[in-house]
Amino acid sequence: MNKTTQYLLPVIIAAAVAVGVVIGGKLSFSASPEKLFSSNTSKDKLNKLIDYIDYEYVDDIDVDSIVDATVKNIMENLDPHSVYIPSEEEKRVAENMQGDFVGLGIRFDMVNDTLTVIRTLDGGPSVAAGIQAGDRILTADKDTLYGKKLANTQIISKLKDVEGASVKLKIYRKKTNEHVTINLKRAKVPIKSVVANYMLADDLGYIKINRFAETTYDEFKVALKDLQQKGATNLALDLRNNPGGILDVTRQIADEFLKAKKLILFTKDKKGDIENYYATDEGEFEEGEIYVLINEKSASASEIIAGALQDNDKGVIVGRRSFGKGLVQRPMPLGDGSMVRLTISRYYTPTGRSIQRSYKKGNEDYFDEYYKRFSSGELKSMDSIKVADSLKFETPKGKIVYGGGGIIPDVFVPISYTPEELSLERGLRAKLIGYIEDFVFNKLESDRAFYSNMSISEFMNDFEIDDKIVKEYTDYLSEKRGQRIYIEKYAKQIKRHIKAVFIEQLFGGNGYQQQLNKDDKMLEKVIKLHEN
Repeated sequence: MNKTTQYLLPVIIAAAVAVGVVIGGKLSFSASPEKLFSSNTSKDKLNKLIDYIDYEYVDDIDVDSIVDATVKNIMENLDPHSVYIPSEEEKRVAENMQGDFVGLGIRFDMVNDTLTVIRTLDGGPSVAAGIQAGDRILTADKDTLYGKKLANTQIISKLKDVEGASVKLKIYRKKTNEHVTINLKRAKVPIKSVVANYMLADDLGYIKINRFAETTYDEFKVALKDLQQKGATNLALDLRNNPGGILDVTRQIADEFLKAKKLILFTKDKKGDIENYYATDEGEFEEGEIYVLINEKSASASEIIAGALQDNDKGVIVGRRSFGKGLVQRPMPLGDGSMVRLTISRYYTPTGRSIQRSYKKGNEDYFDEYYKRFSSGELKSMDSIKVADSLKFETPKGKIVYGGGGIIPDVFVPISYTPEELSLERGLRAKLIGYIEDFVFNKLESDRAFYSNMSISEFMNDFEIDDKIVKEYTDYLSEKRGQRIYIEKYAKQIKRHIKAVFIEQLFGGNGYQQQLNKDDKMLEKVIKLHEN
């Protein structure tokens, strides 16, 4: 099934492209331009080969595809995080890093060959214009959007345009059985990176960040202020599964927790030049206790924050050993809309440790290391984590920390899944999540009046996903997949996901994450540490 999520697509693309810390700004080169771009026999060889193929090869060849493949191959032979981003993907990647895109601000799917609004996105123009979940968009200006089996990319191209561009939508509103015409202007729609904030206890707040984009610091400040107004003097910062992002934004957030002049990190380039990043006196959460949650998919910028706090003896790092990515990339345009993210330096935590894992055995081995952690027992026991005494460092208060491959937490929490359950969890979050969303949407459509009258607290506390609903979903899934799917043995996880999607479609992402966090072992550990 092709799940159309207008706001999620940039996130998916960016995650697939690279995990990293990115430095912005203008390009600067260590060599002079004359030396950098002077004639070079090896470079000329490549140019001549491409010209020969273009002009002399017996068959017609798409030279652009050859160049793309060549550039990609070159980047893959540098390091795992230097990557080539083709021109057709660059805009979506840029939107992900910017933290917004221009559009209508709806999450949609094709239901019975009709473009249907799953929900409107907070901060987008569709909310103010009065578009509602369940609306069928029949036309956009003169473009018909139903009965044509349009591909997702075609639909998105018809709905997106430049900021301020007007569009006239003709809508069928099923719940009132009426046709509605809505005129609105396309505008920036936030792609939130702070996806949840709520209270875990009377004085303990919770914030989850899923990446570090240009807007993340501002989102974080809004979330933090909201929690402080609710009484939070301590914070659980959830960086699990966070692949990284923009370095300066990361520094700003780390600065919130550290006193002035504390070192956050330093970088070192190929010439050995060092750049230090220090905390300022502008931090607003320097006194409260901070718990940072990390796991094997917390990488790069997430590791900078965890390492900065750990090395400055601030807070408690909770979870499992992080990914182990200590390289810094800079985006460099190639002139045709494509770009590369090239590794230009390594970063080090305040005690001087590099947490970059070795990639000498190649990219495939490097990214498969996660599975080796499972088989070695590391995800179940901290004693199985291998450390080297040569990479031992000491914090100002005498805590022993290690470099060489990720941040080792202060408090270890084993993974709660068996390999089989983990496989299912991946399936629910990736391959099957679209089916859950469609199933839930259909349930809501059957009686929107009933569901709409419930508050989020009533829904979270009183609404039960029972075995009957699980069976309905299993039957629905089996029908869609064309074969009987047996998932009853995982009913607990399925119930949690179905309820979370109900909450997301009715109330938004904050409640979605709160529901997924129920019975979360790592958060239970944080609460226990806080109580003690």
